[in-house]
Amino acid sequence: MRIVVVGAYGLIGSYVTARLLADGHAVVGVGRDLTQARRRFPSVDWRAADLRTAGAADWTALLTGADAVVNCAGALQDGPRDDLQAVHAQAVARLVEACQATGARLVHISAAGVAPGRVDPFGATKQAAESLIAQSAIDWIILRPGLVIAPAAYGGTALLRALAAFPLAIPAVHAQARVQVVAAEDVAAAVATAIRPETAPGQSLDLVHAEPIALADLLVRLRGWLGLAPAPVVALPPAVAAIPAKAADALAFLGWRSPMRSTALQQLRLGVAGEAAHAERLGLVPHSLDQILAAMPSGVQERWFAKAWLAKPLILATLCAFWLVSGLIGITVSRDAAVALLTSADMPQPLAQALVVGGGIVDIALALMVAHRRTARLALLGMIAVTAGYLAGGAIVRPDLWLDPLGPLVKSIPAAMLAIAALALLDER
Repeated sequence: MRIVVVGAYGLIGSYVTARLLADGHAVVGVGRDLTQARRRFPSVDWRAADLRTAGAADWTALLTGADAVVNCAGALQDGPRDDLQAVHAQAVARLVEACQATGARLVHISAAGVAPGRVDPFGATKQAAESLIAQSAIDWIILRPGLVIAPAAYGGTALLRALAAFPLAIPAVHAQARVQVVAAEDVAAAVATAIRPETAPGQSLDLVHAEPIALADLLVRLRGWLGLAPAPVVALPPAVAAIPAKAADALAFLGWRSPMRSTALQQLRLGVAGEAAHAERLGLVPHSLDQILAAMPSGVQERWFAKAWLAKPLILATLCAFWLVSGLIGITVSRDAAVALLTSADMPQPLAQALVVGGGIVDIALALMVAHRRTARLALLGMIAVTAGYLAGGAIVRPDLWLDPLGPLVKSIPAAMLAIAALALLDER
């Protein structure tokens, strides 16, 4: 069969794509940024499309000749790169039009707990999409996964691993909130069954294991899975988490899509619940959390990831502050001293002044660039290059500074190493 997968390189989409390829289907992957996706899945026929802007005619062209389309795309919260109404509702409406025109079956991935009456933007737009599909005349099946657990981690599951690996104690907001999990492989298996013509259409099915797990218990089990020493769970009041959530909301306008945003906290408070019996209609019995974790033993890479995940924003914030303060001080408070340092090595004063002021401006520019997700990689490379130039120039003009007790040259090396560490951690998925 020829299957179109929308959002084929996301957490759920990648497992769905892998399963469909293993089953021998021809997969057409659809997404916004396909450079890395093409490397990860070279056997997929990749097509670029943006759910926010692609029209019904665009989708009809993509679905022509396809037996089914699997919509794995979604967003957590409105932001510069995400529009919940456009992604969850308007795009689905255009997909439905395309399915009507081509006869392709639509398998739509929604979320457990979506039901009429939801007023939060995430739940309301998800429900709007489900209602639109259910009222259409197309061939459709809606799947509602619970909290998806997979060997890979992204978004909320990455945050849970980071909290589970927190030193000394495990911080948790809404520690008693109940969630029901599902393995990514079980979601992929459900999709593999749902696309078959013999599977009855017109079904809305939850995909969850029957066991409701308190968030605190989930974090404890994840910590044990990571192989870390036991630690107590410290239940934090929601007001404590509201501060970093608002900060994460603001950072979204710089391109950083953190799972610590307000919507994530709201979804956590509501819990994740569904009907475990629904999966039986697809001949599927979802695995329990213990079974999922036992099937994907952790190694050092999982521990590194969990421990480094919360360190990443701290590293980037430190670099931003360091280069911003360095630049501001360089062109204000210490400008004359820096110029005098260069002129003492027989450098003409105009050139020394230009280098000091220019260097300060470059430092400030790099600080502002590293704060923005789109330019962060270029800024980190720039920080490494500028530091290397600074060290080389300093060694030529004032080699005696290597022996300075305050170490102005030596101290720049750790800053460059921190930029290298940030580059290694920069990928989001």
